[in-house]
Amino acid sequence: MKRKNVWNTYSADRLQEMEQFAKEYRNFLDLGKTERECIDFTVNMIEKEGYIELQRAIREGRRLEKGDKVYAVWMNKSIAIFKIGEKPMSQGMNILGAHIDSPRLDIKQNPLYEDGGIAYLDTHYYGGVKKYQWVTLPLAIHGVIVKKDGTIVEINIGEKEEDPVFFISDLLIHLSQEQLEKKAAKVIEGEALDLVIGNMPIPSEKEEEKEAVKKNILKLLKEYYEIEEEDFLSAELEIVPAGKAREAGFDRSLILAYGHDDRVCAFPSLKALLEAEDLERTACCILVDKEEIGSVGATGMQSRFFENAVAEVMNLTGEYSELNLRRCLAASDMLSSDVSAAFDPSYASCFEKKNTAFLGQGMVFNKYTGSRGKSGSNDANAEYIAHIRDIMDSEEVVYQTAELGRVDLGGGGTIAYILALYGMNVIDCGVAVLNMHSPWEAISKADLYETKRGYVAFLKKACL
Repeated sequence: MKRKNVWNTYSADRLQEMEQFAKEYRNFLDLGKTERECIDFTVNMIEKEGYIELQRAIREGRRLEKGDKVYAVWMNKSIAIFKIGEKPMSQGMNILGAHIDSPRLDIKQNPLYEDGGIAYLDTHYYGGVKKYQWVTLPLAIHGVIVKKDGTIVEINIGEKEEDPVFFISDLLIHLSQEQLEKKAAKVIEGEALDLVIGNMPIPSEKEEEKEAVKKNILKLLKEYYEIEEEDFLSAELEIVPAGKAREAGFDRSLILAYGHDDRVCAFPSLKALLEAEDLERTACCILVDKEEIGSVGATGMQSRFFENAVAEVMNLTGEYSELNLRRCLAASDMLSSDVSAAFDPSYASCFEKKNTAFLGQGMVFNKYTGSRGKSGSNDANAEYIAHIRDIMDSEEVVYQTAELGRVDLGGGGTIAYILALYGMNVIDCGVAVLNMHSPWEAISKADLYETKRGYVAFLKKACL
C-alpha cells in the first residue's frame, strides 16, 4: 500500500486554507483549555451560525424541519449539536463524536496548606500522565469556584502576559542520586505534585505568625475573588500548562500545544458540521467529557445524555417513539474521533511501521484500538470500512490506517464501543499526535486540515 504525504498534494490555495484553519484551531486551544471553556467557545460559535438551544425549541413548541439547527448542553461539560436533514431521523444520522477533556492536574477539595514558608495547593492527577513531565513547568489555573449561594467565580490565572504563573518543584540534580535510581513511574509520586502558589507572609506585628504565607494567600483570594477557604469544597479547578499553542519547526509545519488529545478532533468535527450543507441525513456532533477516565459520570459518553437529546429532537420532528429512537440509533453511522499515536523514530521499537500513523500522511483510521488481544475495542466491520474508503477516495481525502503501537505493548480506548452498543456502524479515526498525553503535544497542520475535510465528506455522504 502506497502512502501519500499530504503536503505534496496541496495547491497554493489549499495551503492558504490550511494555514487559516490552523490559526483558528490554535485560537480554540488557547481559549478552551478545560471542558467548560470548550463548551463556552462552541456555544458562542454555533449560535452565531443560527443554532438554538434545544430547551428553547421545546418551550416554544417548535417543529424541526430540514435545515433547522439545535444544540443541547449538559452540565456545561458536554454538548450534542444537530443539523436536521431531509430524510426521517428514524433512518439514522451521520455522527461525529470526540471528547474535550484532557490529562491534567485537579485541585483537591481541601488543598491549601503551608510548609517551609511556602504555600501550596494539593492536586490529584486526572487521566494517564507521566507525572515527572509536570514538574518545573509554568502552569496556569483554570476553572470555577461555586459559593454556597450559587455564585460562580470563574478562575483563569496564568495565561495573560501580566499574570503570575505557578509551578511544581523538583529535586536539584546535586541531591538526586537516590531519586534517579527509581523507576520513572516513581521518580515523582502523585502526592508530590503540589502546586507552589506563594511565599510572602501576611504583614503582622507578631514575631512568628503561624501559617503566615497561607493567611496571605487567603487574604488575596478574598480581596480578588470574594472566596473563603471552605469554597474550595465546591470548586472545579484544573492545572494546565501556561502559554499559547505555538507553531513548531523551522517550516512551521507543526503545532505544539496542550490538549491536542482530543481537541484536535473536536474542533474539526465542529467546523465540519458548520460547513456541511444540504444534508440528506441529520448530522450530529457530540463533544463529551470524561473519556480520559473511562467515559463515566453524568457528562461522560456512558451517560444517557446523548440518547435523551436524540429523543427530544425526534419529538420535535414529529417522529418520536421508543421504536423510532432505537431505529435511529441503530441505523446511524459514526466517526468516533480520537487521536492516534504518531510514529516516533526515537522509540521505533514501540511501533510496527506497516500499521502505524505518520505525521503528515493524513487522517488516521483505526479499525480497532483496545489493548493486546483487542480488549476494549470496537473493531469496525469490513463493509463499513469499505464504505468509508469510498467516501474518502471520492473526495480525494488523504488518509492512512493504523494501530496504537506494537501488539503486546499496550493500547488505549475511545468512546467508539459505547456508541456501538446501539448497533450503529462506528470506526475510530482522527489525527496522529506526537508526545501524546504530555503537557505539550505535537500535530501536523496538514493532518489537522485533511481530517476536517474527511469529516465534511462523511457528513455529506455517509449512509451504508
